[in-house]
Amino acid sequence: MTDTGLAVQPLWLRILQFPLTRIIILGPLLFAFMAWAQTQLNDFHDSPLVNAAIQIVLGLAAIGVYVAWGKFIERREVTELSTPGLGREWGIGALYGAGLYTASAVVLMLLGIYKVEGFNPLVFLLPELAMAIKSGVFEELIFRGVLFRSVEAMFGSWVGIIVSSLAFGLLHLMNPGATLGGAIYICIEAGLLLSAAYLVTRRLWICMGFHMAWNYFQSAVFSGVVSGAVSDPGLFKASIEGPELLTGGAFGMEHSVIALVFCTTAGVMLLRIAIRRGHLMPPMWKR
Repeated sequence: MTDTGLAVQPLWLRILQFPLTRIIILGPLLFAFMAWAQTQLNDFHDSPLVNAAIQIVLGLAAIGVYVAWGKFIERREVTELSTPGLGREWGIGALYGAGLYTASAVVLMLLGIYKVEGFNPLVFLLPELAMAIKSGVFEELIFRGVLFRSVEAMFGSWVGIIVSSLAFGLLHLMNPGATLGGAIYICIEAGLLLSAAYLVTRRLWICMGFHMAWNYFQSAVFSGVVSGAVSDPGLFKASIEGPELLTGGAFGMEHSVIALVFCTTAGVMLLRIAIRRGHLMPPMWKR
């Protein structure tokens, strides 16, 4: 019965449902959404609450497009974005992101490299809300939701981790202060960690929570440079002086060996949990 139902599906629909088509059509569509969101981010930089509201609306619209593709084209339940457990999983991810960045900064403090010299007004916490929302929602939809899941469906979880991590790191070469070293570090530390976080639950909320919180704490709280792009002052008035190996230099903490060790270790731990849960997928020819 099921085989007959699948066989009578029109050829055009079967082509659209193939994982590679998701990359070719849905990926660029969401990337265009992200570019539009970036334009709004720049245009409304001086109106942080309006900016955050715009990013929320655009982010929800992008999620709607992603869910619509899953329901009406792929004809499946979009479990990776189902709402039961959303708050809990997003919160766990946010705690991971905030905690790992704070731990990295504390190490620099103990080494005398990161020095807090005072505090800015609390309103300095507002401008980077929009940036955190934009990066957390759009980049996770594209790199974990579309790219990782599509490559995984064809070639298995291990290849999915490698391909999505490489693409995620290389994307950051587009940033104004980008360095090849910083992009490579992001491939390893963030690519692995975010892919592993997805595999633990096979849902995107934990990835979004981590991504938003890391970027937000990096910029809005600790006044750090975010991936060679955002360098606005945050809550802490800080001076950072030390070897680039530890500080990350103009690229920010993602190019620091401290973040590399912390985030990669966390990624390996999450990956082990996902393996124990049986959440890794073999390539399509072995299923």
